[in-house]
Amino acid sequence: MDTSPTDASPIRVFVVEDQTKILKNQLKLLESHRDIEIIGTALSGEAALEEVARSLPDVMLLDLGLPRMSGIDVTRQIKAQWPQVEILIFTIFDEEDKVLEAVKAGASGYLLKGTPADKIIEAIKEVRAGGTVIQPNLARRLLRHFRVEPDSTPTAAEPVASAPTPPKAIEPLLKPLSDRETEILQLIAKGVSNSEAAKLLDLSKATIRTHLEHIYHKLEVTNRVEAVTEGIRKGLISV
Repeated sequence: MDTSPTDASPIRVFVVEDQTKILKNQLKLLESHRDIEIIGTALSGEAALEEVARSLPDVMLLDLGLPRMSGIDVTRQIKAQWPQVEILIFTIFDEEDKVLEAVKAGASGYLLKGTPADKIIEAIKEVRAGGTVIQPNLARRLLRHFRVEPDSTPTAAEPVASAPTPPKAIEPLLKPLSDRETEILQLIAKGVSNSEAAKLLDLSKATIRTHLEHIYHKLEVTNRVEAVTEGIRKGLISV
C-alpha cells in the first residue's frame, strides 16, 4: 500500500505573497483541497518570519519578488532556523538567476505563477514527501554552477587563463544505475513528478520513491536537484 504524510493529516501550508489579489486567488485554489490546510499568510518576508516561528508549517509557498526582504533571504533564514519547513518558490519567467539562488539557499523547488491548482497541490505533496520540484532549464543552470570550483577565482598573483579549462572527464559510477533507475532519472530531469512517473511507468509511487533512494545513494546525493545535476555531469542523462 502506498502511504504518504497526507494519508494521516492535511499538509499544513503557509503562503507568502505581497499582492493581495494574487494571495486571495492562491487561497481560493488551495482551500478547497482536503489534503491542504492553510495555517497562515503573510504579505512580507518580515511578517512571514514572525508567523512561522509560531505556526511551524510543513510547507511554505513563498513569492520570490517580495519588497524589502527578498524571498531568497526569507528562504535562507527559514532553513537556518527551521530546516524541517519545506519551501516552494513562486516565480515568474525571467527570474531564473534568483530561483537558482533560492534553491542554493535551501528551497525545495519552484513553481511559475499561474500554475494550475492540481499542479500546485502535487508539488506541495512532492516536497512534503522529501522530493524536489525542478524544471530542466534550472537543472542546466545548476550544472554550470557546480562546474565552477570554489577556489577557481584567480588571485592578484595569478594570471588569468587565456583559454577556458577543458571539461573534466566523465567520472564512472562505482555502482551503475539500472536501466529503470536511469529511466526515472531522465524523467526527473524533464520535470516529471513522482505521481506522473508512476503513471507513465505503471508503478506505484512507493516503488518510484524506492528507486529514487537507490539513485541518490549511487550518485551520492540527497535530492532531485543534485541527482539531475550529477546525472548530467556523469553523462547518464541529457536535458
